[in-house]
Amino acid sequence: MAANQSASGSSDSESPSLFDSSSQPAPNSRSFNRSVRVAEKERRKNEAEDPFVLALKFFSDVEAGTPAVGNDNLEKNLVLVERVAYSKGLSPEAISVMLEFAMSLRMGTSPCVRVLKCLVPASVVPQEAVVRAMVWLGVCKIPASTQVLFIKWVLTIFDMIDAKDQLRAIYGFIFSFVTEEYLCPFVCHLLYLLTRKESVRLFRVQKLLELQSKLGRQPFLLHLLSLYKVFCPEYVTLSIPSRMKSGFRNHNSPWKSALIAVQRRNGSQIASSASLPSTIKDKTSSRKRKHYHLELPVLCSQVNQQAQTEPSLGRKLVSLVQLSSFTQLLDHMHSIELPAQMGSLLGSSLALQYLDCVQDEFALLRLNFWLGYALHEEFLFCGDGRASNSEEALQFLDKLLSTQHFLQEAFSSTEVFLYKFLSVWDGSLLRPQILSLLSNIPVVPSSQIGRLLFEPLMQLFFTSSLFFKCGLIECLNNMLLKWLVWHSVYALEDDLDISLNSHTSVNMTLSGFKDSVMELVHFVGRLASVGLQLEGGHSLLLSFILDFYETVCDTFLKYGLPLIVMFPPGVFFPALLSPDPVSVDRLAYIMYRYKVNLTSAKNQEKGTEPAFHINRQTFREFNHYLVVMVSCLWNSRMFHSGMGVELGEELLLKSNVPQYSKSFDLVHHPAFLSYAVDFHHKCWPERKDLDLESIKQSKPWSWYLEYLHNQGYDGLKQIVPAP
Repeated sequence: MAANQSASGSSDSESPSLFDSSSQPAPNSRSFNRSVRVAEKERRKNEAEDPFVLALKFFSDVEAGTPAVGNDNLEKNLVLVERVAYSKGLSPEAISVMLEFAMSLRMGTSPCVRVLKCLVPASVVPQEAVVRAMVWLGVCKIPASTQVLFIKWVLTIFDMIDAKDQLRAIYGFIFSFVTEEYLCPFVCHLLYLLTRKESVRLFRVQKLLELQSKLGRQPFLLHLLSLYKVFCPEYVTLSIPSRMKSGFRNHNSPWKSALIAVQRRNGSQIASSASLPSTIKDKTSSRKRKHYHLELPVLCSQVNQQAQTEPSLGRKLVSLVQLSSFTQLLDHMHSIELPAQMGSLLGSSLALQYLDCVQDEFALLRLNFWLGYALHEEFLFCGDGRASNSEEALQFLDKLLSTQHFLQEAFSSTEVFLYKFLSVWDGSLLRPQILSLLSNIPVVPSSQIGRLLFEPLMQLFFTSSLFFKCGLIECLNNMLLKWLVWHSVYALEDDLDISLNSHTSVNMTLSGFKDSVMELVHFVGRLASVGLQLEGGHSLLLSFILDFYETVCDTFLKYGLPLIVMFPPGVFFPALLSPDPVSVDRLAYIMYRYKVNLTSAKNQEKGTEPAFHINRQTFREFNHYLVVMVSCLWNSRMFHSGMGVELGEELLLKSNVPQYSKSFDLVHHPAFLSYAVDFHHKCWPERKDLDLESIKQSKPWSWYLEYLHNQGYDGLKQIVPAP
């Protein structure tokens, strides 16, 4: 007996204990085991008596054909399930039971819609349950409205499904529903989310094209075809518009507000596309709803941890959340699992590095879809008709700008949003961010640039303040710089075909690119000419305009673009006659750079290198400006015939300005008069009378030019010849 007790005690001591033996004495083994059994029995008893568990058992065990009308048990149990679903959400097991009950139509079609509307997940949704429900679509005679409701539910909780491999395995079965006209928009959206390269088949492309000929160029068909074209361009010969309306509408889902409420109540971050928009119509909370679009999702996995450790695919996926260094990213570059919400990429530097290195077309399409929705909902589709001017909007746009700066290119969804937003923008709302986004857009074809950019910007320019005019000119200068840098880096050597960016199939010839650049330069020239008149030749605006033309004058030598465009007279003469010496000096430097570029292009025409033809009008304009500048600053021949600024002799005499032809030379020019006086005092300190004409003598003139150069006016040194 003692031996038995000893053996029993030894066995108990080796088994894991539920309590810390160091803090309390070990209980008698028999009484302890008995208490454990009693506790387990009590737990099972309580669970069996749980009304919610009993309700799930009812829906699991109910026999097919049971009448729903007048069934008190159905009503009682369904009310209980609804209460739990809207308060805490349903567990994966409960989702499976209720979805199976609804789609199998065991009690007919009447309770089906009600059950679907209460399927609010608390955590994840089992993939097997969704697959079984999909199969029921082809088996049961489910009403069309109920089928649509079910697909909407799948789209809403898509990112909460614990895995996607089985859904992709029945891709063909899901595709068969595109022939149903009432289901087609929703099925196309679901297929868009499930599509991989292996999913694209020629017969599916042909079926979509057949539907398009029947239904017209529907956006949902075009978006799915555009994804197919990304993976297999040889199958899709259809020309896909580069700028389309959003193909998949954000339908008013009955689960979104409930999901958000459950998420906040449970204190967890549910990774679902439904967590982005809230469709509550309460006007008092509309601002909060709109700000919610701009919250960057948390970087999280698409599947649960169990699915990661037991993958059904051939290789193990590694979530971006698990990586902490660039070295780890390189080691797992080809086994990275994309996050549940692509918007979370904006908040992770490692995720952006992955996106930049891998150039995943599908990931970019998903990210553009999320980003386009957030921008449109917050800034274009606001309930009160005004875009947001909140701290959230400012932070969101700053994050977007930093992301685009990191990737060195703009998102296509941002470009489409800007084209729409410019037509309703007042020019003051988030001005620095909007102008910075605008400067990042890629090259716009010359046939569309006027309608998309120039028309709305011209209205804003002429009706806004001086500071907006300066900001817009700076924005367009940055835009031109990025276009030119892009050309110098990515243009092909044969100069025949230039891809707009690495993520689009739209191509542009060199001639088309030159046309776009020329249109932009001419547009800024028109804005600058009229803007200087409206603002009285303000030196600040003139400074930004000269910044732009410092870029334009070097397009050939610095950026390799065979194009030279001169500035208009409305810019040249205000700069030449400006009272600001810096503006005059910068104009001289720009003229010098034009001279160098034109000379190089002219020499290339005579050499063996491939040449380009420069319009003779460009040479004539440059020569005319150069003659005017030298005659004005050097030869004191302002207002003479052929100088560009001609006034009647009688009018000049009435001005009572002595020797008016010399009033804009380097001595008498309003911009340099103070320098001439200072130089006169330093050169002839003993003189009491001021005789500025003495500066124009041979030796003092040479000293005076050197004096100006020492003041930092190097542009004059390049354009004004030495005596």
